[in-house]
Amino acid sequence: MITNEFQGKQLSRLGFGTMRLPVKADGSIDEAQVTEVVAYAIGHGVNYFDTAWPYHGGKSETALAKAL
Repeated sequence: MITNEFQGKQLSRLGFGTMRLPVKADGSIDEAQVTEVVAYAIGHGVNYFDTAWPYHGGKSETALAKAL
């Protein structure tokens, strides 16, 4: 993974965005799938995760926190 220094930290150039997390048929976040894709990303060197409160009605941050 290619990284750049940012404020003394090495961050992956490729980030993991949480605006479009996998969802179930009922529209809720599929936390099991989120855990799988986050583990895959980390295993391949991604250490930059982008989230914001508006993503998935404020639930992306919680789902990401559980996966991490």
